[in-house]
Amino acid sequence: MDALLRTGLRQQAIYIPDTVVNTDTLHITPAAGMLVTNLAKLGFGVTEDLLHALNHTSPAYQATILETFQEVMGVKANWTPLIKNWQVPTNESFMDHFITYFTNKFKGPGTTLQCGHIIPANTFPLERYNGCPYCGTPFEFGELENMGQGSKIRVLERWNDKLAAKYMEDLLTSKTALDATQVESMKALLHIFPLPAVKVGMKETLITVIDVLIEKEETEKAGTMFTTPTDILRYLWYKHTGFLQLVKPGTIIKRKEKNNRQMHPDSYPTLQSVSAAAMLKLKYNRRQGLMVARWLNSLDMDITAMCEIMHPQRNMWVRFIRALRLPEFSKREGFGKLRELLDRFYRQDYTIWQGQVNHYRLRYDATNTLQLLQQRPGLFARSLFANMLWFGPEVVVAAFDNITHKVPARLLLTLQMYATYYFDKSATRAVKPLGGVSKSIPANRQLHIYEDDQVQEMQQAVTHLCISAMKKRFAAVPATAKSIYIAPELYKIPLSIGDRSEQLQDLPGALMGTRFKVEGDKIILFMQWGKGLPAQHLDMDLSCRIAYENNRTDHCSFANLKTTGCIHSGDIRSIPDQIGTAEYIEIDIPALAQAGAQYVTFTCNAYSQGAIALNLVLGWMNSKHKMTVSNKSGVAYDPSCVDHMVRITGGLAKGLVFGVLDVAAREIIWLEMAFDGQIIQSLSTSNVQAILKKLDSKLTIGQLLAAKAEAQQLQPATEATADEVYNMQWALNTAAVTQLLID
Repeated sequence: MDALLRTGLRQQAIYIPDTVVNTDTLHITPAAGMLVTNLAKLGFGVTEDLLHALNHTSPAYQATILETFQEVMGVKANWTPLIKNWQVPTNESFMDHFITYFTNKFKGPGTTLQCGHIIPANTFPLERYNGCPYCGTPFEFGELENMGQGSKIRVLERWNDKLAAKYMEDLLTSKTALDATQVESMKALLHIFPLPAVKVGMKETLITVIDVLIEKEETEKAGTMFTTPTDILRYLWYKHTGFLQLVKPGTIIKRKEKNNRQMHPDSYPTLQSVSAAAMLKLKYNRRQGLMVARWLNSLDMDITAMCEIMHPQRNMWVRFIRALRLPEFSKREGFGKLRELLDRFYRQDYTIWQGQVNHYRLRYDATNTLQLLQQRPGLFARSLFANMLWFGPEVVVAAFDNITHKVPARLLLTLQMYATYYFDKSATRAVKPLGGVSKSIPANRQLHIYEDDQVQEMQQAVTHLCISAMKKRFAAVPATAKSIYIAPELYKIPLSIGDRSEQLQDLPGALMGTRFKVEGDKIILFMQWGKGLPAQHLDMDLSCRIAYENNRTDHCSFANLKTTGCIHSGDIRSIPDQIGTAEYIEIDIPALAQAGAQYVTFTCNAYSQGAIALNLVLGWMNSKHKMTVSNKSGVAYDPSCVDHMVRITGGLAKGLVFGVLDVAAREIIWLEMAFDGQIIQSLSTSNVQAILKKLDSKLTIGQLLAAKAEAQQLQPATEATADEVYNMQWALNTAAVTQLLID
């Protein structure tokens, strides 16, 4: 039940079992009334239909609802920062830390704290701290004092079994890769509802479904869902590493080794852990090996094609073949296909399609290269821009035009979105290698071979080609409506193509690039980590970087607690037992605007060895009303003011950008960008600018709907009178939005 409640909340709804029947009674029970009141303190309201449904649920179920919402919003976690009433600076300085260091080294006079450190007189004002100002260990813990200050209410709808099953179908058939939140929701629903007879839309989604089936001991059914050897490899790697994409072992090892480096190894504890290479070693029992052998042996695919598909990941396959003992199983009766596959794979007795493409391409043989590319429309689409520069736009565009009807819509729209971005000689592009961090790279050098007007023509050719193809697809669908309503907010929400969030959003999800309007003059960033863990050194740092004109920057972090327009709540370096701890940064927008600031980038870094801590929660609060900070404990967190929050669930990120404030527009742009480094100074401003430009180039949901309306000759109408209504409630289900991508 908890899984359904959490999944429903992500759709801005509360799950009510179908056994609950509404009546027309107007009498609200005290328990239901108290539940609604408590939800309001958390920033949630309910519709009339949901209110009546809640009224007919048992008090025990109502208590479960409230507990789930409180758990999601972190009500019972510790939100106490290091400094009491931290909006007033403590004026601590480097000299305070310097004097305290020598006092502890030579056992000088002072106040001895619980952690054992001696704080000399006339250094830190101890009455202002909830812990040790020298080592960042908290001692005192307060509770949430101010709740319900938020100026916005998230109105919740009723969710039932039918809507939950429909949402699961939307996730399964999504035509873009699911983000971490959608994957978790889908897995939870698959454990509750039977697998529907639908075509799974993406390979990553298929692997998740297979994983659930195997967990439910439906191995044979799972085996029938594999169509290529790569599907099997992807599943095995997912079970071993947690990555749905085939991130190479070398990449994982390099990232983990880099995350484990310490700037000051003598000053901070180093964890004794198993090496990354040792963790990636493969070990399977005979039962697992036989299961995989049967999967490979029963694939309905030509052996030559199987070998060719396996070749790009040859090194990984060799490791898995040995670990799974596949040569041994291939000698058994009935495993003839597996035996021949392994024989030909080891002898490399097969032709590689990509090798042929490279052969003709390097010889500048456009005819044969394009003929081969037309055999695989998806790969042709991914290499379209580079081939246009290599062979010239006319011949390549003409060849691609012949197979646009075979190209997935997500790829067509990706080409259309990034054409202007790619064909720009002065642009710095943002790229993210598989398993790596975001990087900025210069424009393709071959662009300089062409004149500016020729580059402009390339942009226009790609845009015209892709938009025309999409309009043809929309026009081919029989229109059952005559009018359409498109909510204005949808023109600000980008399509979920190309960028997927790797972290969980327990509140109604937002796509990368979504803009949140700031209502008041101040926002408060928050970070909470360590809940459920024993007391230990675990140093996570909340920081922000302020960008001014003329490339001047400033930052607010543990090393600079107060600067123009920003103030930090203090650096906590150790967590208490089980309850976690928190840091805040208050950002004063008018002060920043007066100082000429343009952007403020929100970041989190793992200063401790390793990646960012699991279950760490990041986000920001926003309200047109004043958000009060406790004078007693310094707690600033109020769940009703939370605009957006994410929970770290894995990955290899040492640092993470989780938002950018546009000071002039008073908008916060939600994005997720991993970067290397223990401190905010490791963040490249050019990388942030490049990814913002990339997000700005993306097609919005509203623009795609406008193209659909034009192709199907739908007339604009009001929400109340339109035949087809596309509002914010509809857009919450981003998987359903992908059904607009007609293939």
